[in-house]
Parts: sequence; C-alpha cells; structure tokens
Amino acid sequence: MNLLHRPESRRLRLTALAAAPALALALTSAACSSAGVPRDAATPAASTARPTSGSPRAVPRTVSKVLVFVVENHSADQMRTGMPWVARLGERYGHTTDYHGIRHPSLPNYLAIAGGSTFGVTDDAAPSVHRVAAPSVFGRALAAGRTATVFADAMGSRCQLTNQGRYAVRHNPWTYFAAERAQCRRHDLPVRRLSAAVDRGRLPAVGMVVPDLCHDAHDCELSAANRWLKSHIRAVMAGPDWASGRLAVVVTADEDDSRHGNSVLTVVAHPALHHAVASTAMSHYALSRSLSQVAGTKPLRKASKAPSLLRQLGLRPGPAAS
Repeated sequence: MNLLHRPESRRLRLTALAAAPALALALTSAACSSAGVPRDAATPAASTARPTSGSPRAVPRTVSKVLVFVVENHSADQMRTGMPWVARLGERYGHTTDYHGIRHPSLPNYLAIAGGSTFGVTDDAAPSVHRVAAPSVFGRALAAGRTATVFADAMGSRCQLTNQGRYAVRHNPWTYFAAERAQCRRHDLPVRRLSAAVDRGRLPAVGMVVPDLCHDAHDCELSAANRWLKSHIRAVMAGPDWASGRLAVVVTADEDDSRHGNSVLTVVAHPALHHAVASTAMSHYALSRSLSQVAGTKPLRKASKAPSLLRQLGLRPGPAAS
C-alpha cells in the first residue's frame, strides 16, 4: 500500500491542514508588530520610557519643559541624508516640512531663538561687541519663577564669553544678553551637568544644549553630530521628565549652507506624538514662542507674531502646575 494512503498518514495530513490557518495568522501578527517603528529611533532604556511601541503612549500633551539641540550650517535635505538617526526620530515623533533659519551667519539665528529678534546683528562677533540690553527667554523664565539652563559642550567655565578650543561663544546665545549676565553665570553650565539634571528629573523649563564645533557638524561630518545627538538624546529619553510627558526635545539647525533657501530640518520628539508633521511655514521665532509658552511668559518681539512650533505639532505648551 502507498504510504500516503495509510490511515495514520491521512490523519496526520488532516491535522496539519487544520493547523495551517492558525500558523499563518501568527506569522502575520508577528510581521505587523515588528514593522511599526524604525529601529534605533528611541531610547535604549525601553523599560523606562517605552518609546518603541507602534502607537503613542497615553501621556498628556501638555508640555512644561523644552530642551533644544542645535546643529550647524546644514539644510533640511542634508540633515535627513547625513543624520539618519535624527531623521528617524522626526519620522517616529514629529517634524516640520517648511522651517527656515532667519538669516546668515550663525549668531543672528541663535539670538532669534533666545530673544525673538536678531537685534540688528549681522555677524558672528563676540559678546564684547554685541551687548544685548533686552531680556531673553532664559531670563524671562527665571523672572517668572520657572527654570532655565544652557548646557554648553567644551565650555571651560560657566557663561564663558570667549572662544576656546572647540567651544564657540557665538553658539551660546545667553552670553550676549548683558543685562542677564549674573543669571547666565549661575545657569549657563558645561554639558557634563546635563546627566545629573536628566537623572533627577530636574531638566529646566527652558533648556538648550550647545554641542561643540565637531558635535554640531560645523567642523566635522554630519555623521559625527548624528552619533553625538543619538547618545545624548537617548539618555534624555531614559529620564523621568521624558517618561512623564513633561518634556519635548527639539533638534534644529541654526542655518543651512547658504544654498538651499535657509531650509532646515526641525524635529520635535514627545511621547504623545506619532508621525506628526507640521507643514506651516515657520522660523526660529516659532521655537522662541514655544520656549516662552512653556515658561508662561509673553513671547518676545517677533516671536509674538509667529506660530507656536509645539502647537503646530499638536502639543500644548504651558507652565507646570505649582
């Protein structure tokens, strides 16, 4: 007798046919669960922040803290190509499609973020040349009883007013607001202080991280900036400020390379966002407005007429309840 016609063989074939649909369903479910989020676009400490799920976590959309990381002199397309981890971060959470620097060179853009104006500055001269007498978003936050800190990479001393090594003072905007110099000396800190603030859930309401001239891609390749940002932002996303939904992380560039209409990529990461896209035309004044909003203060100068970057992505910026 042919083996396939034996009774026991027939029973085995019927059992296998009955099990086939369940096996196919299991394989399909496994494929779907692994295809939701680009790998590497979140913190390595998934047990703490869990940003790798395929849908946004059930956290409030009210943001009371913003931490800004700034890249140098690259267009939106260049950033997407040369900074794949940052680009994936934007795809996973939120990004802009029509965001621009204010002008060239670097310093006016940093002043626009920090003060809502370029204050007529058209160069990269030191704070000894450009003494801004007006308030900044940092000083306004402190005056309102909120917190503000700049963490500057490669800076040798607090609120350092001159270039040294890979530290460029023109990328550290608080140093230019002369009326706030005492506050700057207390709250403009070397980047090594960032880790403790993250771990303790003590990140500021208004915060900025200033990479050095290599880590911001000014003197090094975008890949170097991508690695540095990946390391630092992952650490931030493993902290309690991120896990609670209090914190939004922003990555932007001060300006492009002068060949792409000053278009820069701006990424906003928050655990409640999921593939959010803001197509409204915006500039650094939109970021400045959001920084004022999380501190509960009036947006400064031209930022008062700009759209809010955070609101354009569906977040609600506002001070934490006291």
